[in-house]
Amino acid sequence: MADTASFLPVSVIMPVYNAAATLQRAVASVFAQTRPPAEIILIDDGSSDGSWDVMRRLADEPGRPPVRLLRLDRNAGAAEARNAGWALASQEYVAFIDADDAWHPRKLEIQQGWLAAHPEVALCGHRVEVCREPPPATVLSEAVPVQMFDLRDFLIANRLSTPAVMLRRDLHERFASDKRYSEDYLLWMQIVAAHGPAGFIDLPLAFLFKARYGEEGLSGQLWNMQLGEIDTFSRLRRQSCIGLVTWLAVVVCSWFKFARRFVLRGMLEKR
Repeated sequence: MADTASFLPVSVIMPVYNAAATLQRAVASVFAQTRPPAEIILIDDGSSDGSWDVMRRLADEPGRPPVRLLRLDRNAGAAEARNAGWALASQEYVAFIDADDAWHPRKLEIQQGWLAAHPEVALCGHRVEVCREPPPATVLSEAVPVQMFDLRDFLIANRLSTPAVMLRRDLHERFASDKRYSEDYLLWMQIVAAHGPAGFIDLPLAFLFKARYGEEGLSGQLWNMQLGEIDTFSRLRRQSCIGLVTWLAVVVCSWFKFARRFVLRGMLEKR
């Protein structure tokens, strides 16, 4: 039996969509935490590749933190899947991870410890590394370097990758379930606008095994992500989180960065 006294008051939420090939790696990185979470919630978002069978097998592993399973009847998207898991969460803190990513073994220990020591902060993230193979567990400094990012910082760029985020469960904000792109960026800014700056731990506590903008069908993804980002800024404007002048500035800047990124990508593809 797992030592429940060592569990942290964290609900880990993982949406799963056709991730049978990577799910084991992601969940194993949660099992391997130096301070495991009190619960792991896996949400099958309408998979058709056998992910559900992998989820059931992982939930049956003995001596592990409790694994709760939820199966959606359709592919509703990551936002709705995360919200469904959030609604089931029973712990004080919620942490997100995707089914094709992984965590450093000390991620929860460090991040939950910092958030618990700073009750005025609602949202916290950390540095992530992009790699092709799981790196060996690195020895981290005992010092926890932290920056604080306010709404202005987020308007310049999304400062937090979803697998790096931990937040307080009782926040009333949620992912916009009608968005498939930039829904995380919108939520972080809504939380920061309502509750104050987010903490950023400058330690590599999560690993992404894909480029941030995807590796397959990149041009199409970039276009959809750009439209999603513009929609995010427009929603902030409608919700009175930002004024008209700020909205115009960030939209123009966003399109400029998109054009630059698209041109650079085209040059790389021609090599």
